Amino acid sequence: MIILLDYENFCSQILDSNPKIRFATVYDQWAVRAGGGLRKGLTSILSEHKENELVTLAILDWQSRKEVSKWLGKTKYTLAEYDEVKRFSLYLGDDHLLLVSAEKEVDTDKVVDTIIKLYYKNLN
Repeated sequence: MIILLDYENFCSQILDSNPKIRFATVYDQWAVRAGGGLRKGLTSILSEHKENELVTLAILDWQSRKEVSKWLGKTKYTLAEYDEVKRFSLYLGDDHLLLVSAEKEVDTDKVVDTIIKLYYKNLN
């Protein structure tokens, strides 16, 4: 299913929703950036090379979860909590992946709920 969304606007809304969110970017299944980026005024924790590696790994993980969905149902999101940040991967249909990073103190449920509400709001 192809979903058409203004990904730049969607990611801006996510960043605006919580000052603890550092990064919100949508990628297609080939790891090509479709919109979003790092919050203005912040410096990335990762080098560009390491960020690209992380995106590629997230895309591979997403692809493998599609296979498992035959038995468990579709994955809504995944969360990795590191010492420095939390990283969310949210699956936008079959063709796009949203990656969000936030300070580790962020309320996980609030972030996920807000992103899901913004996603459905932007579909209309």
